[in-house]
Amino acid sequence: MAIDLSDPGPEFLSFWRERLFPTLTTMRPDGSPHVVPVGVTYDPEHRLARIITRRTSRKAAHVGAAQPDGARVAVCQVDVGRWATLEGVARVRTEPEAIAEAVERYAERYGRMPSPNPERVAIEITVTRAMGRV
Repeated sequence: MAIDLSDPGPEFLSFWRERLFPTLTTMRPDGSPHVVPVGVTYDPEHRLARIITRRTSRKAAHVGAAQPDGARVAVCQVDVGRWATLEGVARVRTEPEAIAEAVERYAERYGRMPSPNPERVAIEITVTRAMGRV
């Protein structure tokens, strides 16, 4: 079921604030999907999803390989019969303020501050489509 990003509804927004662990799907160089669990936050006002990771992770490499245009990705989470997917264009952000914003939002959603990591980057997804059943 398609979700209107301009008015996704309170249930959809609430679902993206719950302490769930979604998966991120990126594409490998050979075109096959790479699916990994991640912590993600969604900012509906700016239509941005954010993920923190190491700059040496495969997901960061897949997204980084598509710079500057960005990589098409999807983030999906499931909780019994409820599910939601955010699709969009991802870019690796290395600016300290972008990483700090992603870390702060992660701590808010997941209830813990991640350990400092000098290798941390943020994957920022400009959300262009959403679907789900929540």
